Amino acid sequence: MANVKENIASNYNVQDVPHALQARHHALFTHHPDAIFELSLDGIIEHCNSAAAHITGIANEHLTGNAFFQLLHIDALVEAKAAFNATLKGQHQSYQALSINRHHHASQLEVTHVPIIADERMIGVYAICRDITQRKQDESELRLLKRGIEASPNGVVMADATQPHLPLVYVNSAFTDITGYSAEEALGRNCSFLQGEDSNPEAVEEIRRGVTQHQDVQVLLRNYRRDGSLFWNQLSISPVFSETGVCTHFIGIQQDITRQREQEARIAYQAAHDPLTGLPNLGALQTRLEHALKTCKSRGQELALLYIDLDDFKPINDAFGHRLGDQLLKTVAQRLLDTVTAGVSVARLSSDEFVVLLAPYQNEQEVIALTNRLLAALAQPFTLYQHCLHISASIGIASNKGSTTQAHDLLHHASLAMLDAKRQGRNTWQWYCGDAIDNVAEHVVIRRELQEAIQAEQFEAYYQPIVDAVSGDIRSVETLIRWHHPTKGLVSPGVFMPIAEQTGQIIAIGRWVLDRACHDIAALNAGRERPLAVAVNISPMQFQRTGFMNEIKAALHASGLPPALLELEVTEGTLMTNTEQAVALLNEVRNLGISVALDDFGTGFSSLSYLRDLPISKVKLDILFIRGISKNAKNAAIVQGVITMAHHLNLAIVAEGIETREEQMDLQQRQCDLLQGYFFSKPLPFDVLKSLPPTLTPP
Repeated sequence: MANVKENIASNYNVQDVPHALQARHHALFTHHPDAIFELSLDGIIEHCNSAAAHITGIANEHLTGNAFFQLLHIDALVEAKAAFNATLKGQHQSYQALSINRHHHASQLEVTHVPIIADERMIGVYAICRDITQRKQDESELRLLKRGIEASPNGVVMADATQPHLPLVYVNSAFTDITGYSAEEALGRNCSFLQGEDSNPEAVEEIRRGVTQHQDVQVLLRNYRRDGSLFWNQLSISPVFSETGVCTHFIGIQQDITRQREQEARIAYQAAHDPLTGLPNLGALQTRLEHALKTCKSRGQELALLYIDLDDFKPINDAFGHRLGDQLLKTVAQRLLDTVTAGVSVARLSSDEFVVLLAPYQNEQEVIALTNRLLAALAQPFTLYQHCLHISASIGIASNKGSTTQAHDLLHHASLAMLDAKRQGRNTWQWYCGDAIDNVAEHVVIRRELQEAIQAEQFEAYYQPIVDAVSGDIRSVETLIRWHHPTKGLVSPGVFMPIAEQTGQIIAIGRWVLDRACHDIAALNAGRERPLAVAVNISPMQFQRTGFMNEIKAALHASGLPPALLELEVTEGTLMTNTEQAVALLNEVRNLGISVALDDFGTGFSSLSYLRDLPISKVKLDILFIRGISKNAKNAAIVQGVITMAHHLNLAIVAEGIETREEQMDLQQRQCDLLQGYFFSKPLPFDVLKSLPPTLTPP
């Protein structure tokens, strides 16, 4: 370029040059891709080529006669004029300046001033302008890209794909931070130098295959740092192709996910292990047990599960505190581990319950021998915090003999056998022997599963309509509960409700039923012209519990159900215990506007003497008196007597358990007020209840 400019300067417009040479120089001036301006000594444009018009957006005839510096941005004028003045002294000068053309398009120009010499005197100045806008943008983008790559927390490398061993030609600072290798140590080497004996061979092979086929690769592999330490490398490799489609480079992005993997490992460990003892927990045991069951089944082998429960651990915990109790459990866990042989799994299920899995075993004597060793180990005294403690354990044994194929069934059988061992005097073991144990221990199992059901909300409210005995209009509904057991399906309330009463779990269940019933019926009434009332059964324990009234108020407030649409059903037995207190509480209920029904009337012995004084509004006849009422004269007399007496006391009568038209017609004739039973409708889930017509017409 400099030679060209000098040739132009020394030869253009010189009269003694041969005509042909002058013509070539003129053509060079005219067709040069850069804009060329011939300036006077005072900076006025005298001539310019066609490229000048392209850069400025101004026709040549309009450029001629104007000052060249008018084409430049004001910020560049000082430098531009200084360069021009230096050129007047015979010096070549270059600078960069911003130019705004007539279309307001900005261009970055590289301007070179060259003196024009003729007859050994300066007659003008060439201004040669090259548009370097794109070059500047490219340079800026490259700088930005480099800064971005250098700022990236991920390692970035580039390998030369044209070389056989794919040497690294670039690594960023994150790469050096992650690996510990400097750029000088890494450049020129194949990136496989990061691999070692613990690197996943499958991942390495996937990298080789992707590189060979010029395909993207994403792998997770273990690499080695310069100091020999391992790190988890999440690596992505992509080919880079030239404009002709030739793969010239590979770019690799590496992410050090060592901390993430370590955290995942910690979380996985914590999820599968008991935090106190470090033993596998129930979830981990179930996984191992399921795997062991499948393996033993496929190989025709037998496994044994030992369910260990410490005898009288709670008194020790209560007497000496949880600190000692926790230490005792940790020591027990260690003794179990020390007693079993390699390959035998030990897990902790709950507070003082442990499980040992022997898979497989050769014969029953092997299982019994292990069980006796465990009992003996636990029988040895424990010295903790200067206290010498003696404990024992009851162990239940179950195996996969027979049809047992599920982990939870095996656990269940072993727990039942353990309970049987406790009934035999403790500090012993019992092998699971089938249904006899099932029947005895079923309530224990239900108790445990009920707690899970309460926490997981496995219950559903069902509603049975109570209809007008004459018209069939639905007046109210009674709330009933159903248990959706995850494996057993629907469990009858007759199975679990008595157990819930014994264990106190009825409190939580009753509260849930009350809240659910109020919420559902309030929602149902929002779309009904005539609102329905809802009856909720109240257990004796729930009725007598401090705070019962507050629970009722809270349920009404949360649901928006009017108190007049809530009815509480209580049994005779509930009211016959501490009658004065019961009556006082019922009066509180009535004062809120809530009605009370006496359920299962007639099954008690003292009910008639108290009926007059009880603050109730309704009596429900027990189903025992309804069955065969048309054929049993005694039942018919009792029913008629109760209806007559109740009406004299301004009490409504509900007959339960109506299943036939004969029973319906009989009770209509006896002027029973309300009827309830399968003849009209079975208990229904809420979604089905919503679709019932206001009047039920039996088939």
